[in-house]
Amino acid sequence: MVWEIARLDIRDGHNQAFETALTEAVPLFARAHGCRGMQVQHSTEHPQRYYLIVDWNTLDDHTIRFRESDDFTRWRDLVGEHFAQPPAVEHTDRLDVGFTVESVR
Repeated sequence: MVWEIARLDIRDGHNQAFETALTEAVPLFARAHGCRGMQVQHSTEHPQRYYLIVDWNTLDDHTIRFRESDDFTRWRDLVGEHFAQPPAVEHTDRLDVGFTVESVR
């Protein structure tokens, strides 16, 4: 599994419109080949910052299959106007280290 973690800095005054666009974009990720799930986190300290976290089966599922798809173009059409700067994207491999509260009870 590969996680895509994208830091998204949004233009002032665009939070509500950006969050609406995110809701519209969920089906694009849901039907993407190799996408296992996605979530968005909103920074507490930096109100214009969001983190998009997408769980992909493989790096190619994101960097090739999704990015070369019509759904990626639609994703950028929905959210692109709200970006203060281009997203900073990083990919990580999940390690089997950690816990959830449910797993230790």
